[in-house]
Amino acid sequence: MSRPKRQIIDNDPHVVATKYWHKLDDGRIQCDLCPRECKLHEGQRGLCFVRENRHDQIVLNSYGRSSGFAIDPIEKKPLNHFLPGTPVLSFGTAGCNLACKYCQNWDISKSREVDTLADEAFPETIARAASELGCRSVAYTYNDPVIFHEYAIDVADVCHEKDIKSVAVTAGYVSPEPRKEFYAHMDAANVDLKGFTEKFYYKLTGGHLQPVLDTLVYLKHETDVWFEITTLLIPGWNDSDQEIDEMTKWVVKELGPDIPHHFTAFHPDYKMMDVPPTPMETLIRARKIAMDNGIRYAYTGNVHDEEGQSTWCHSCGQKLIGRDWYVLTAWNLDEHGNCNQCGTPCAGVFESRPGNWGAKRIPVRLRDFAA
Repeated sequence: MSRPKRQIIDNDPHVVATKYWHKLDDGRIQCDLCPRECKLHEGQRGLCFVRENRHDQIVLNSYGRSSGFAIDPIEKKPLNHFLPGTPVLSFGTAGCNLACKYCQNWDISKSREVDTLADEAFPETIARAASELGCRSVAYTYNDPVIFHEYAIDVADVCHEKDIKSVAVTAGYVSPEPRKEFYAHMDAANVDLKGFTEKFYYKLTGGHLQPVLDTLVYLKHETDVWFEITTLLIPGWNDSDQEIDEMTKWVVKELGPDIPHHFTAFHPDYKMMDVPPTPMETLIRARKIAMDNGIRYAYTGNVHDEEGQSTWCHSCGQKLIGRDWYVLTAWNLDEHGNCNQCGTPCAGVFESRPGNWGAKRIPVRLRDFAA
């Protein structure tokens, strides 16, 4: 069995030492990984559940343990401008550092049961599986990879040795120093910009807006990571014309017009079963507001809308990449990622030809790839 290269605690390969913490005068330990800054007595866990004070230090207790693996289309992350049509090996762990009342993966993100972490997989096994299964990338998803920082970084490093990219699907809720280290190992990210008011973040996620905006600005101006933004539009909470207008104007001003923005449909879940699903008209309206404000690549999601999910040349209007859900229906980019009609570059990370994975989702047992 592979073992982590990091310092193991209590002779348990799933528990490793971490470095983003400091001792407080009252004897507690403060975790410095994210803006929540949990202050913990011996034996206590943070809100994320997977980081705890053990032996007067913060440890990660989910290293090499996953809630499950599957091969997905990269478009499901969603990433529309990063290796389109290719398969991605997706996995997560347990826990989360936000407390979204509408979480659609709440059985994983809010889990307090070790049984959720049923699939054991150390980094070398994941890289081997991704390579043998023909995946171009690995995605840290289902719950936020920020909380399994050390595990995700180690997976990314061994995957890079096999030319497999790393994708973070994240809420962007991370403190500056660990953020810098984390994204030094990532190739792409989809960041949830959940809303554009402090009220929304505080009431529905238990977090704050500014750290997420800081992460987006950092990604754009301090890294080469390709990233896209997703906003789940919840009726009555973050779907007003004014909020969408202010959000998308901020995106263009601070991040530029080339960052793809996905507006996705809410479906009742977890603690918000009394809120209706997002109407199709709301998604179409949000996409139009975004494009009117200068966002070149605005998309609708969680609905059937080929026009709203396809990529269009912002110069001549040609359909560059047609999409029907997760299936590519058209490809009009040249080998350099330019419109083959007018030559205008399309922002993104493209290969000379798209993949043909389609909409398949295939569960994977990592134990089949253990050495």
